[in-house]
Amino acid sequence: MSLITKLPNFKLRLKHRLIALLLGLILSTQLFAADQFNEYQVKAAFLYNFIAFTQWPEGIDQTKYLCIYGEDYFGQEIDKLQAKSVENKNIKILRLTSLEKSKDCQVLFISKSVIDNLPTVLTSIQGEPVLTIADSPQAAAKGVMINMYLTQNKISFEVNLESARSVGLDISSRLLQLATEVYQ
Repeated sequence: MSLITKLPNFKLRLKHRLIALLLGLILSTQLFAADQFNEYQVKAAFLYNFIAFTQWPEGIDQTKYLCIYGEDYFGQEIDKLQAKSVENKNIKILRLTSLEKSKDCQVLFISKSVIDNLPTVLTSIQGEPVLTIADSPQAAAKGVMINMYLTQNKISFEVNLESARSVGLDISSRLLQLATEVYQ
C-alpha cells in the first residue's frame, strides 16, 4: 500500500479514537458530577437532621432560616428542605453573597469556597444563636459547631459543643453520640 491509500484509514482511525476519548471525558465528568450531587444530596439530609436535633433559645421566629454563604454546591437539592418543617417551624433557604444578613440566620452553612474567611464569618455572628455548619477540614476545631466530611464514601461529622453552648444552642445527646469527635 502506498502512503496515499493509508492516509484516509489513518485519519478515520484517529477520528474514531478522538470521538472515543471525547465520549470518555464527557461520561467521566458526568459521573463525577453525579457523585458530587449524591454527596450533597446526603449532606442536605444531614443539615435537616442537624436542625431537628438542635434547640434554640426561646423567642426564635416561626421560620428557621438556613443560609448558605459562599458557593452553593447543593444546587436545587437544598431547596427541598423548604417543604419540610421542624417543630412546626418552616425552613427557608437563603443564599448569602455577603455577611450583612448572617445574623438573621438560625443556621449558617459555610461553603468550602469561603472557608479561608472563617475568622471573619465567625466574628460576624459572634454571640448570636446561629448554628454554624461546614464541610471543610479542621472547621470544628476552628470554631464551627458542626463539620461534615466524607470518609470511605460516607458522611461523618464532628461537633464543637463549646461553640454551640456559648451562644445558647443545645445539641441533642442523640446527635452527639453519632459524632466522630466532640470538642468540649
